[in-house]
Amino acid sequence: MKVVVQRSKKSSVTVADKVVGSINHGLVLLVSFTAEDSSKEIDWMINKILHLRIFDDENKIMNKSVLDVTGEILSISQFTLYSDCKKGNRPSFVNAGAPDMADEI
Repeated sequence: MKVVVQRSKKSSVTVADKVVGSINHGLVLLVSFTAEDSSKEIDWMINKILHLRIFDDENKIMNKSVLDVTGEILSISQFTLYSDCKKGNRPSFVNAGAPDMADEI
């Protein structure tokens, strides 16, 4: 499992000119799985993300989590995080989980 975490003041995802997800203050996650990922790894990652202290406190020090600031989360399935570009010019996605994994989780 790989997750790219980004703080955001306002974000949205648009598919075919239709907004399919949006948040105000919170986190944007680009999430990728492998076929070997289990609920154990997923639960660990969820807990880690929820408690990352990456939001400023009153002293402008990153000391608060998304839970502390009552932030929102926009999670986006992104299988390309597991692309392998070692050989040739066409990336391989053999290590990425099947597309239906994103629907299950």
